[in-house]
Amino acid sequence: MKIDITPEILFQTARSGGKGGQNVNKVETMVEGRWLVAASQLLTEEQKMLVSQKLYNKITDEGYLLVKSQTERSQLGNKQEVISKINRLLAAALTKHKVRRPTKPTKASKEKRLESKKQTTFNKEQRRKINRNDYL
Repeated sequence: MKIDITPEILFQTARSGGKGGQNVNKVETMVEGRWLVAASQLLTEEQKMLVSQKLYNKITDEGYLLVKSQTERSQLGNKQEVISKINRLLAAALTKHKVRRPTKPTKASKEKRLESKKQTTFNKEQRRKINRNDYL
């Protein structure tokens, strides 16, 4: 399920650190994207709860999902990066994972395990020192 929440994202810019030389000192290339999860019109209440639970460490006290990007040299590139990051986070939060059902070991695997234990025991017995009294 793909939901594009781009219209609901609030963008804010700031001066970026990192590479860029003189460009870094002049231009605000770092982009910060904020998305208010609770006020979203695109998600159901169940989906909002799921997103809030799974992304709780990225959600601020005010309820905004906060994502930053300053890897690109242009503001537009960082804006695209923020949008893709938020969409990836949202898609990952909304995917339902299969429940793992534990399986029992098969009869053949149990026998194989016991056979390998016997083989190991035999190998270790062969390494022991020979006692003279055993052959008299």
